[in-house]
Amino acid sequence: MTDSQLRVIMKKSPAEGRRALFDEYCAYVYAVAVQKLRNCASREDIEECVSDVFADVYRVCSGNSGYDGDLKGLIGIITRRKAVDYFRRLSLNSGRVVSSDSEDFPELTSAENVEKNSERAELKRILTECITRLGEPDSVIITQQYYYGRTIREIAAALKMSEAAVQKRSTRARAKLRTLLAENGIEEV
Repeated sequence: MTDSQLRVIMKKSPAEGRRALFDEYCAYVYAVAVQKLRNCASREDIEECVSDVFADVYRVCSGNSGYDGDLKGLIGIITRRKAVDYFRRLSLNSGRVVSSDSEDFPELTSAENVEKNSERAELKRILTECITRLGEPDSVIITQQYYYGRTIREIAAALKMSEAAVQKRSTRARAKLRTLLAENGIEEV
C-alpha cells in the first residue's frame, strides 16, 4: 500500500487508517526495535516500545499536523529514536554503579573466566553479524524463532506470511547461517 493510499484511508476513517498503517509497518517497526533492544529488553519491553512508536506515529500523522512526507522514513526515525530511549532507560534501570573501593565490587576470580567470557562475547558478536547478513525477513525469522521462542504460526502472523513460507525460509536461513558461521571458523554453536 502506498503512502497516498494510506492518507486517503486516514482521511475517510482515522481508525481504519491507523489499522492500515499498523498492518503495513508493524513487522518493520518490530524488526528495528528487536535489532536495537535485543541485548537489554524483554519481549514485553520490545512490544511496549512498538506500541509507543505507533502512538507517536499516529500523533504525527493525525489530520492536524499536516505531515505529508515519506511515511516509512518517518516511522524508521521514530522507531530508532524510541528504541534508543528504551535502551537508555532499561540500561540505567538494570545497571547499578558501584565504586571499585566498595566491598560489593566484583573481583575477577580467575583468568579462565575472563577468557571464556571473552570467547563467548566474540562468538555472540559473530553470530549476530551472520544473522544480520541473512537479510530480512530471514534474520527476523531466526531471531524470533530462537531468541524469543516464537512459534512458526506467531512469526507467520507477525510477518503476514504463510506458515509454510516461514518454515521454508527458516530451513534455508539456518543452512545459510551454518555456511556463514563456517566461513568465520565456527563449526558448532
